[in-house]
Amino acid sequence: MRIFVGNLPWAIHDDSLRDLFAPYGNVTSATVMVDRETGRSKGFGFVEMPEASEAQTAIAALNGKDVSGRPLTVNEARPREARTGGGRAGGGMGDHRW
Repeated sequence: MRIFVGNLPWAIHDDSLRDLFAPYGNVTSATVMVDRETGRSKGFGFVEMPEASEAQTAIAALNGKDVSGRPLTVNEARPREARTGGGRAGGGMGDHRW
């Protein structure tokens, strides 16, 4: 199960995010999202736990938990939505040769 973790303190990195969830079960991945240009945390991340029951226990225990003065937002991650508007503007014919 993929878990969204929001309102992370800026000092938290992948390993400390993994350590936060480890007491609740097996963590297959823990990733803090970072800005590509600055390398700074965006304040949220994702954790993957293979057992749904362990993931639900972690969500219940950690949602609202104070970590370095910030209450975490922890819930089941929603599937990614398809991005729109990323292509060329105007809907032209592109490079087609007639």
